Amino acid sequence: MILKVFRYDPGSGEQRYDRFPLMHRPGMTVLEALFLVASEQDDSLAFRYSCRGAVCGTCAVLVNHVPRLACRTRLEPLLRGEDLLALAPHPGLELGEAYSPDEEVLVEPLPNMPLIKDLVVDQEGFFSKYRMISPVFRPSGELPGKEQLMYPSAVRELETYTNCILCASCYAACPVNAADDEYIGPAALAKLYRFAIDPREGDHGSRFARADTPHGWWACRFFTNCAKVCPKGVTPNVAIGKARGVLEGRGKDSRDKEHSPATDSHVPRE
Repeated sequence: MILKVFRYDPGSGEQRYDRFPLMHRPGMTVLEALFLVASEQDDSLAFRYSCRGAVCGTCAVLVNHVPRLACRTRLEPLLRGEDLLALAPHPGLELGEAYSPDEEVLVEPLPNMPLIKDLVVDQEGFFSKYRMISPVFRPSGELPGKEQLMYPSAVRELETYTNCILCASCYAACPVNAADDEYIGPAALAKLYRFAIDPREGDHGSRFARADTPHGWWACRFFTNCAKVCPKGVTPNVAIGKARGVLEGRGKDSRDKEHSPATDSHVPRE
């Protein structure tokens, strides 16, 4: 098989694709193949990795035009034409490079983020938007002296969004992020929703209001690429839809109060 890898030289600005022939073994992952290339063919190849166990999100790259974790993506299913994923297109998902799916695996850097070197991208924009949503608890009043009990239904919904490992796959796959640099992005919005619905949180209202902007909840176009590529089953599109519903409900409540007899200016108050 051939591992076809995108290369970028930050010094010269040169971009190219290198083809590395490999003898792959059963179960070999894309990350293992990259290690093999670096150790036996080209030690200048740059890529990120950490845990190798699909819990840190560090090794996310574009594999055959789909954002994936390199450490959990096996070569054999890709070469057999399995594990296919249909995504709503945007230019970053298709850099214009063709590959032979029966003998080649194409590895490219995540789109929607600036290049640093080869498969390494600058994620500062992604994490600055994450920090912007203030991803920490703000409990009301004094801290409790013991654990706070929650209904199982609340725990189940929270777990859907606490599973996010900040790999930026959804951010890379999102056509809105590709077109709008100011869009907060699906990962940060999903985390924001996670804090907004947590029963231990002190001010749910300000959480929803934080992204009540043209580049927040309302920028999403529900392409659902985010949910399709998430390696942990997080569904940012569902969170965004529910948050919109909350804000729309608040707007209706506000309008209803404005026009109710109890608050109309011409109605005498007791």
